[in-house]
Amino acid sequence: MLEQTLAILKPDCLRKNLTGEVMGRIEKAGFKIVAMEIVKLTPQAAREFYAVHKARSFYEDLVRFMSSGRCMPIALEKENAVEDFRAFMGTTNPKEAKEGTIRKLFADSIKENIVHGSDSLEVARSEIAFFFSGKELLESD
Repeated sequence: MLEQTLAILKPDCLRKNLTGEVMGRIEKAGFKIVAMEIVKLTPQAAREFYAVHKARSFYEDLVRFMSSGRCMPIALEKENAVEDFRAFMGTTNPKEAKEGTIRKLFADSIKENIVHGSDSLEVARSEIAFFFSGKELLESD
């Protein structure tokens, strides 16, 4: 089934000038870009986006990190997009991520791990809507 998911190239990805490299790998993995933009999240927007983690010990560090610089939200489309993108990016801890995954290749730490990906279809719909209105999402060719 054709699905959509949200990826975010995080501030460390943009700071390290890895945007093109990561985008190329995303496309080579068969994901179609249906919307993207570059934004700088305010602390309030980061809090809202990551509200699901509010009770977790890392929440404030995550908010600070995600509002520390520009990031790139990207709506992606592919068969089995959510699960495939989760596998493509690798586990949160880059030391434990599988070889060849984005986090294994480029992430420095659990905190600065290059990329975000939705963890379910329901979450993907909500996260895509956080950044993109329907008019910004391109129809499949």
